[in-house]
Amino acid sequence: MRQPPREVTYTDELLADGTVYRRYSDGRQEWRTKAAEGRASWHDDRGRTGVDEPLGPKIVKREFGDGMVIYGRENGFGRTVWSDGIMTVNRSRFGGRFGALVAGVAGTVLVAGLVYPPDSLAIGEEEALRAQGDPSSSGGDGSSGDTYSDWGDGDGGNDGGDFG
Repeated sequence: MRQPPREVTYTDELLADGTVYRRYSDGRQEWRTKAAEGRASWHDDRGRTGVDEPLGPKIVKREFGDGMVIYGRENGFGRTVWSDGIMTVNRSRFGGRFGALVAGVAGTVLVAGLVYPPDSLAIGEEEALRAQGDPSSSGGDGSSGDTYSDWGDGDGGNDGGDFG
């Protein structure tokens, strides 16, 4: 049985230059820039860089600048569980005490039902997931539900996923 993921919250702020400044509860800071095909390039205050890429409607691939890859799975309410054992929770969707209350109650009720991401994917599996999220591919109807391609200040209609 898997250990429950460690929760790390974050808030997003859309900057005037179009980048998103993300602050994590563990002290990390990240700057995100919109890239091609719904991807987000990022760098952080610890010298790391990388690209986050949506694979289908709920899976995210995070590739670090050194080639390491982890996967995330959106679980609703702005919660993404990552294959490295962390669950990021977007606190930008709701402000202040109300947001903490809603996220706290939702987190308590829904932790038992978390769906974990894959630990790894083959290239063909990644391509199949990309095709599921691409409305122009065969079988896609364009109604993928939660998507990561919206860009905004944390409330871009993407259920608080990691592409805010």
